[in-house]
Amino acid sequence: MRHQITQIATTKDGAIFKVSIKFPFEMGWIERVKFSVLSFGKKDAFQMKHVKNEDNYACFETTVTLENSAMYQYYFSFEANGRFQYYKKKNITGDTSLTKEEYWKMSVGFDVPEWAKGATMYHIFVDRYRKGKDMKKEPMPKRILHGNWYESPMLGPDENGLWNIDFYGGDLKGIEETLKYIKKLGVDILYLSPIVRSQSNHRYDTADYENVDPYVGTNEMLKSLCNNAHRMGMKVILDAVFNHTGDDSVYFNRYGTYNTVGACQSTESEYYNFYKRECICGQQKFSYWWGMPNLPVCDGNSEKWKNFILGKDGVIDKWFTLGIDGLRLDVADELSDNFIEEIHKAVKRNKPDGFILGEVWKNPMRMNRGYISSGKGMHSVMNYLIVDALIRYYKYCDTGKLNNILKEIISEYPEETIQTLMNFTSTHDISRVIEILGCNAFQQYGEWAWNLQNDSLEWIKSHKISKEEYKYGKMVYKSYAVALSFLPGIFSIFYGDEVGITGIGNLANRAPYPWTHKDKDLLKFFRVLGKIRQREKFLKNAEIRILKIDHEQFVFERYDKNDKILVVASRTHRTTKVDLPEEYKIAEILFKVQGSNKKQLSSFGAIVIKK
Repeated sequence: MRHQITQIATTKDGAIFKVSIKFPFEMGWIERVKFSVLSFGKKDAFQMKHVKNEDNYACFETTVTLENSAMYQYYFSFEANGRFQYYKKKNITGDTSLTKEEYWKMSVGFDVPEWAKGATMYHIFVDRYRKGKDMKKEPMPKRILHGNWYESPMLGPDENGLWNIDFYGGDLKGIEETLKYIKKLGVDILYLSPIVRSQSNHRYDTADYENVDPYVGTNEMLKSLCNNAHRMGMKVILDAVFNHTGDDSVYFNRYGTYNTVGACQSTESEYYNFYKRECICGQQKFSYWWGMPNLPVCDGNSEKWKNFILGKDGVIDKWFTLGIDGLRLDVADELSDNFIEEIHKAVKRNKPDGFILGEVWKNPMRMNRGYISSGKGMHSVMNYLIVDALIRYYKYCDTGKLNNILKEIISEYPEETIQTLMNFTSTHDISRVIEILGCNAFQQYGEWAWNLQNDSLEWIKSHKISKEEYKYGKMVYKSYAVALSFLPGIFSIFYGDEVGITGIGNLANRAPYPWTHKDKDLLKFFRVLGKIRQREKFLKNAEIRILKIDHEQFVFERYDKNDKILVVASRTHRTTKVDLPEEYKIAEILFKVQGSNKKQLSSFGAIVIKK
C-alpha cells in the first residue's frame, strides 16, 4: 500500500490537500475507505472515492482543508473483502484501537527554519569563555574581578551573602577571536548566555535590555560578532530573559543605581506597570520569581511591557538589528502563550527564518499549552527529557526510561520540532556530564542530579573528581556523545565539554575554559564527530528507527529515501558482540570509538555505519 498527501492550494487560514492511497489488487475488494485526521483532541473523517485502477492498484482520493499552524495525526481505515482494517504507520491491522505511535504526522503552516534542523550548536557561558585581546575591564561596584583566569569560581555567598558576583571578564571579542576554533567543531549555531547589562555573572537578572554589559563589550561588538559568524556559515542566537528582570535594574531600581525612577521607588514610575503584583494582606506587593527578592516578575499582560519588548523599535527589534538570528526563551513555560505568540511575530517581522527555542523541562505537548503545537510560538525546546533518559541509561541501565521517552517524543512532537530539539551535553544549570557519568559520589544522593542545590553546597566545595573517575567518565562520555549527537535534533555542546571541563552543580560547572590545558584527545574526538555531522546533510530531516535498547547496547537507525546510517553504542565495560543487519555488513564505517568494529564493541565503544 502507498499513500501521498500533496498541498494543492492555500487559503486565508490554511491549505487544501489532495490525499491519495493505492491498494494492490491482491488485497481483494476494497470499499469504505476513510482518511481520519486528529488535532487538539478533535477527530475528522473524510470519505475517499475510488478514482481509477492503475498498475494493479485500486486508487482512492479525497480533498481536505486543514487550518494553519497546527500539527495533525492521521491514519486510514477501510474494508477489504468485508473485513474492517486500519492502515497505520507500522502495518495493516484489524485491531479495534490505535496507539499514538501508530499515527502518521503532518504539520500545516509551521515555519521552522531549515538552518536549525539537525544543526550543531555551541553554547557559551560568556563570562567564562575567553577574554578578548586588549579588552580592559574597569572595576565596577558590587563586582569581584578575578585577576587569574584559572582561579576557582566562587561556590557560595561572600561575607555579605551575595552570590554570582565574581567575574572573569569573558567577552564578545574573545568569542570572535575563536570563531575558527568553534567552526572546527562543525558548529552551525552560536548560542550565547545573556549578554545585556546585569549585576550577576550569569546575567539572568537583566538590568538594561538595550545595552550589552560593559564587561562583555558593546552593541557594536555584538554586531561585529554576528557579521563574522555569518561569514563563516554560523548563526547567532541570544538568551532572552523576559519573565523577570533584576531588582537592581533601570526598570525596578531598588538601590537607586540608575538615574531613573524605578517601579520599586514610585507608583508613578514609567516602569511601574512593567511588573506583576499580587494582593497580600490587603496590600499590593510585587511578585518575585520563585520568591527571590532580586528577581521581580514582569507582567506579560501589560501593554507597556509588551510594547517595550515586542513593539516597533522595541527590544527584539533592536537585537535583530544588530544581526542575531534567533532567541532562546528563558523559563519559557512561565511566559503566557499569547506573549510567546507575540514574540514569534516580532522575530518573524525582523527575520522570516528566525529561530525560537524555549527552556522547557517537561514534554511541551502534555502541558496543555499551545506554544509548540500551535505553530505560532516556539519552534522547539531544550530536550531535557532525552538527556535525562540517556544519562539514566548509561549510569543506571534504565532501559525502560530511554525507550519510553523516545517513543513519547517520536509519536507526540511535530516532526519540525523533533529535528530542532536541543540535545545538549551539559548546560549552565546542570552538572558537567563527564562528571555525572564518571563520579561515584553522586550515588550518595540517590540520583545523578540535574543540579545539586544549597543543601549539598559543602559537599560540592570539598569534592574533586579523581583521575580514575575522570578516565572512566571520559570513556563512557564518548559512547554517550555518539548516541546523543546522532539522535534527531540539534546537537549542543556546552563550552568546554569538548575538552573535559568538570564541575558539579550550577556554580562549579561554570569554570573558565581551560585554554592552556585542554584534553586534546577529547577535542579531536569532537572535531571528527562534527565533520561527520556536517557532511551527512540528510540527517537534518532523517527519520529514526529504534532497533535495540538493552543492558549492553543502544542501537538505532537514521534514514530517508536515499541514505541510511546505523548507530551502535555500548553502555557496558564488557566487550559485546555486534549483530549487524544484513544490509550494513558491507557498508562503510563512518566513525568508531575506542577500537570498536563491525564484529564487536569494546568497553563503552561505538560505531556509526553508512549504507
